[in-house]
Amino acid sequence: MDNFLKIRLLTLGLLLVATALIWSAEITDIEGLNLSSSLSESWFGQGICPEEKLCVAFLDVGQGDSIFIQSPSGQQMLIDGGRGSAVLRELGKVMGDFDRNLDYVLMTHPDADHIGGLVDIFERYEIGAVIKTTNQSESAVFASVMDLIKDEEADEYLARRGQRYDLGEGVIFEVLFPDVETSNMESNASSIVGRLTYGTSSFLLTGDSPKSIEEYLVLVDGEYLQSDVLKVGHHGSRTSTAEMFLAEVQPEYAIISVGKDSQYGHPHVEVTDMLFNAGVQTLSTAEEGTIVFVSDSTSLEVLK
Repeated sequence: MDNFLKIRLLTLGLLLVATALIWSAEITDIEGLNLSSSLSESWFGQGICPEEKLCVAFLDVGQGDSIFIQSPSGQQMLIDGGRGSAVLRELGKVMGDFDRNLDYVLMTHPDADHIGGLVDIFERYEIGAVIKTTNQSESAVFASVMDLIKDEEADEYLARRGQRYDLGEGVIFEVLFPDVETSNMESNASSIVGRLTYGTSSFLLTGDSPKSIEEYLVLVDGEYLQSDVLKVGHHGSRTSTAEMFLAEVQPEYAIISVGKDSQYGHPHVEVTDMLFNAGVQTLSTAEEGTIVFVSDSTSLEVLK
């Protein structure tokens, strides 16, 4: 790492750490969360996810993000919901048509292509808890989702670095970012970044985090970022997937959640070339449809 880059990272780190100190007292109170519920148990096993294994599905929701997680104990988390109703179709495939309960819904950030589909989710499913940040949007869809959260009367948690959500049977979702107040941040930069682990299997889920946040995580986490599966930031945009970040994550698989013939040019060739040159097997929802990973805690299998 050259001296210029070291100085750049150190400066960024000092700015974020200074802001993070304001939050330190709040974070201490909510570390080590174990927020289990039994909402998912009644219809567990009706979808394509096998019982007694971790199932992680990157849902084909077009130009947007949505990720479904089911632990071996049957607890379920939905991260984002894409832009529209496509999430209902894809969830029906992995959960089963009769399962209408989700233990957690996590909103990485308030952009419409990540939360738009949650309107249908809150109207169709019973939600145990919502995980979000303080970042907000002036959009109508954001207002609708906030109203539905209130109507649902689900538990609400503000994501903080260091939180560990126990999904049962050793499956842990750990929040790596944010560790600062996000209300005044640009929406993509405010994205919740989390690492999901089960035994030796690991997934790094990045929302739309830009390179500046990725580089900050390299500074504070280093080799801890290493994960088997990387959800590529911002649909494969050139604004994400910093080279030094990829070098620390060292994924076997990279998942790009994107619409076919994306009007934004996603994924950008710079990103796909970098992944190819790093020897990463890259899968896209635009080409593969919903992509499903299954782990027994020691081995990882792609169902596609």
